[in-house]
Amino acid sequence: MTQSKAGQIVWHDLFTSDRACSMAFYQHVANWTYEIERATDFAWGGGEKDFVLAISGDEAGAGLAETPPEQENGWIAYIEVPDVDVAVKRVGGLGGKIVREPFEVPGVGCNALVRDPLGALVGISLSRHSFPVPSQQFGPEVYVSNGNEFPQAFYAELFGWQVSPERESECVGLLGRPGDLVAIQHTATWPSGSNAAWVPCIKVASVSDACRAAETQGARPASVDVNETVQVHNPILCDPDGAPFAFGTE
Repeated sequence: MTQSKAGQIVWHDLFTSDRACSMAFYQHVANWTYEIERATDFAWGGGEKDFVLAISGDEAGAGLAETPPEQENGWIAYIEVPDVDVAVKRVGGLGGKIVREPFEVPGVGCNALVRDPLGALVGISLSRHSFPVPSQQFGPEVYVSNGNEFPQAFYAELFGWQVSPERESECVGLLGRPGDLVAIQHTATWPSGSNAAWVPCIKVASVSDACRAAETQGARPASVDVNETVQVHNPILCDPDGAPFAFGTE
């Protein structure tokens, strides 16, 4: 890991029950291409399996895998830390829960899965390669919970994130260690009883065009109450497999 990656979102995984369908969907709406790698010791279940890399230009910023038995369909964002083991040991004391203890991804690094105090699933990562933080496929991640709720102390202690002093309408920026915008907390509201969630913001040239294309391919609006600003700038949809995602231009 280089210091510039600490506190940055360095990868996304999509767990899907129909990988071919998901590949076709995101190729259509985001213009992604794909490369298939053969893992000899697959991180999600072991053994030899194919792992699909989503490509934009010369950047690989996401992977698509069939949903493991112990997981649910959906996107996972991974945040870089200097030491995964140390970070995971702090999760319980900060009100979170460990979903999967640290595990090695051969040729990539070490990951873990946790839930924050509001139930949002997030990955913790230490990458052991020289690739830069992916920036072509995804914009700032979107956090959705219950209006203004956000476990600020959890993300500040684990990842060094700070809330931006500047507020734009109903959105709050979350800044990484270099002061860069890494995520946005929206005052949108999930249905009662739902966990908070991190929603990836997929970069597109035109949000309105991408939304129309997504709906023709089976996407639907997410079951979330959002204000007009959120709807215009980062509309939240569910892909045909039910995974929430957003669109953005930066």
